Amino acid sequence: MSRILAIDYGVRRTGIAVTDPLQIIANGLTTVETKSLLKWLQDYTAREPVERFVVGLPKQPNGADSDNLPRVRSFVGQLRKALPDIPVDWWDERYTSVLAHQTMLASGIGKMARRNKALVDEISACIILQGWMESRKR
Repeated sequence: MSRILAIDYGVRRTGIAVTDPLQIIANGLTTVETKSLLKWLQDYTAREPVERFVVGLPKQPNGADSDNLPRVRSFVGQLRKALPDIPVDWWDERYTSVLAHQTMLASGIGKMARRNKALVDEISACIILQGWMESRKR
C-alpha cells in the first residue's frame, strides 16, 4: 500500500504528516518552508508512494473562510497540476493548533519546545490526518 500525506499549509511553514504504508497510524513527518513545499512534495512522492493528499481547509470558528484560504486553494491548484495522479481531499482544520498545543502539554513537552511553531505545525498536520482517517472508519 501507499501512504496518505497530510498538509497543514501556512504562509511561512507547512506541517507534514504521513501514514505508515498500511495506513494504520498517522505520524508527524516534518515542517517545510512553504516557498519550497511543491518541490519537496515532488521529491517525496518520487521516493515514497503516496495514494492521497489531505489538505487542511482553513476556516474561522464561525465557519467563514479564513484569510489563508485563497493561498491554500492556489497551492492545491498547483499541486493538482504538478502531481495529477494523486487525489486531494480537504479536511476542516479548525482548532488543530489548539489541539496541538494541548497535545504538547499532555505529553510533557517543555515550555521552550512548546514555543516551536514548526513543531505545532507538524502536530497540526498529524491531527488533520488522524481526523481524516477516523472519518473513513465510520
